[in-house]
Amino acid sequence: MIKRILSIIVISLFAYMLYLLVSGWEPGKELNSLAANYVGREPAELGAPNVVTAIVVTYRGLDTLGEVTVLFLAASGVGLFLHLSGKSGKNDRAKKKREASEILRTGATMLLAPIVMFGTYIFINGHLSPGGGFQGGAVIASGLLLLFVTFPSYRTKYSALSAVESFSGAFYVIVGLFGFLLAGGFLDNRFLPLGSYGQVLSAGAIPVIYTLIGLKVGTELTGILEHMKGSSE
Repeated sequence: MIKRILSIIVISLFAYMLYLLVSGWEPGKELNSLAANYVGREPAELGAPNVVTAIVVTYRGLDTLGEVTVLFLAASGVGLFLHLSGKSGKNDRAKKKREASEILRTGATMLLAPIVMFGTYIFINGHLSPGGGFQGGAVIASGLLLLFVTFPSYRTKYSALSAVESFSGAFYVIVGLFGFLLAGGFLDNRFLPLGSYGQVLSAGAIPVIYTLIGLKVGTELTGILEHMKGSSE
C-alpha cells in the first residue's frame, strides 16, 4: 500500500512539472542568432538545401565521426557478448522452427528490394530532403530483419558485411582528411564542386559522406541482428 501511495505521489509530481513546462511554452516566432547564422550562410558556403544535413555532416563533422565510432564499438561489443554467451549456453537439442506462411514469405521476398532502394534513396538525397545516412542505413537493416524473421535459416555473408563496413568507415575518414587538406577543415565538403543548388550531384562531398555513413550503419545494424538471431538459435 505504501509503495502504491509513493508511486502515485511521484507520478503526480512529474505530471505537475510537465504541466508547468507545457503551460509556459510559446512557439518561437523567429530564429535565434546562432540558428539564423547557420541558415543564412549555409546555402552559399556548403550548397545543401537541407541545413540540418550541412550542420551534422560538415559543421559538426567530428561529432558525427564520434557517433559512427560509438555505433561501431556497440556493434562489436554486442557481437562479442552474444558470441561468448552462445558458446556458454550451447546445447545439443535441436529446436524445431516454425515455417513462415506463404503470404509472409512472398511478401518478404517482394518487399526486400523496395526497402533497400528506399533506404538508399534516403541517404543519397539526405542533402536535399529530410533523411540521411543513419536513417537510410536503419531502413536497409530493417529489410534484412524482415528476411531473418521470415526465413530463420537465412544467413548473410559475414565476410561481405565486414568488408563493406570496413571500406565505408575507412573511406569516410579519408574523405574527412581530403576536406582537411584541400578545403577548410576535417570533413569540409568543399574539396568537391558544389554543383547546382538543389540537384542530386551538388553540395560537394556531402552525398558521398552520407552514402558512406548509410552503408556503415546498415552493415553494422545488420551484423547486430545476425548475431542476435544466431544467439537465439
